[in-house]
Order: sequence, then structure tokens, then C-alpha cells
Amino acid sequence: MTNALIVWGGWDGHEPDKVAAVFKAMLDDAGIRSQMSETLDVFDDAQALQTYDLIVPIWTDGTLSREAATNVSEAVARGTGLAGCHGGMCDAFRASPLWQFMTGANWVAHPGGDGVAYWVKIISVDPLVADIPDFDVRSEQYYLHVDQANKVLATTRTNTVAWYHTPNGPVDMPVAWTRSWGLGRVYYNALGHQADIIASGPAHEMLRRGLLWAAAGKKLAAGQDLAQFQSPGNHW
Repeated sequence: MTNALIVWGGWDGHEPDKVAAVFKAMLDDAGIRSQMSETLDVFDDAQALQTYDLIVPIWTDGTLSREAATNVSEAVARGTGLAGCHGGMCDAFRASPLWQFMTGANWVAHPGGDGVAYWVKIISVDPLVADIPDFDVRSEQYYLHVDQANKVLATTRTNTVAWYHTPNGPVDMPVAWTRSWGLGRVYYNALGHQADIIASGPAHEMLRRGLLWAAAGKKLAAGQDLAQFQSPGNHW
């Protein structure tokens, strides 16, 4: 049976308990068994992490030790999927460069705060977004520092709200993407400031597909040699 680990907590403003419930329901419907954890201590067990098909972090503005970040990184590199949304994944551990490298971005701002009206544009023909139309959102519009290696699925045009960054001009900011980490699959979606944003509609469907896609990578990684991605020395 496919097994997932949902780790939730951190800043209460992102409703981590409610977001965790949304994700668990998605996985339940797909026949994936989920273990729920309200503590980051589960990241201290390197061997246990490698037994999961999927890790779902929902933990904004936390602190993760170098060892715990390495444990998650090694599990994902060996095929465990990593998938999540909004600040629960790409604003989870601001002091961990390894976490930011693995997830593909780091949050830096949401000009205008909550309640900003903006448009999400699907820019890929990937099955993860196939037949999902462009859609509007009223929520936080995330401004992220993003890895250019990400395979972007959807974007949003910035400068919806004027702020100090406005003189630099608008940019097409990635909203959702996939990437690889060793043998593992990584999926991120910037939507999900609160649970109602991802509880239904296009955002819900994007995340549902993303979670299942990331979880499916574990079986594909079986039997592959991780050494093909490694070279001597400390890389971070």
C-alpha cells in the first residue's frame, strides 16, 4: 500500500490543521494511507522517512536542524515524493538552504497581503494541469525567489498591487511547478493561504494531481542507483 507522511504545524495563520485535513482527504480518496504528525521530530528518523512514498510538509516559519533537513533530502533523493503548498512548503524553514534548494524556491513577499485579486495562467500541457482552465483567485499572491530549473506549470502576473518592487516591472511569477531531487519527485503549488482556497475548484484539482504524481515516483525509483547523481564533497 502507498504510504504518506503529513507533517503539520507552525504558524496558525495558515490553518495547518485544516490544510492537513484537505490533503488527507485527497490521499484517502486515492487509497493512500496517511500518517499525521504534529511535530517535526519525525524528521529525525532517517530510516523511517525512507519507507514513505510521499512526505507532505505543512509547516510555515519553522526551524529545522541541519540533520533533519538532510534526512528529508536523503529520503526524497531515494525516491520518496515531496509535495505541498504555499508557506507550508516554500516558507517552511527560512534558515535551511538545503530545504530551499530541494523545494525549488523561497517565499520573500506577498504584496498587498490577503485578499488580492489575481489570475492564475496554466502554461503547460503536462497531465498535471491538462484540461484545467486559467482561473482567478482572491488571496495572497506569492512573490518567490525561484530556481530556474523548475518545470513551471502555472504562473501569475505580478504588480497587481503597487509596492517597492513595482519599478522593476511586472514578472510572470511561477505558481506551480515540478522538479527532481535525485530519484525523487517534488511538487509545489503557491496557492493555499487558507484551507478554503484549495478545498475545491482548480486549485484543489492541481494539488490532488500533484500529490499523487509525487507519490508515484517511489516505485519508479526502485532499483535505480543514486550514485549517478553524487560526486565527492559537501555540496551545501
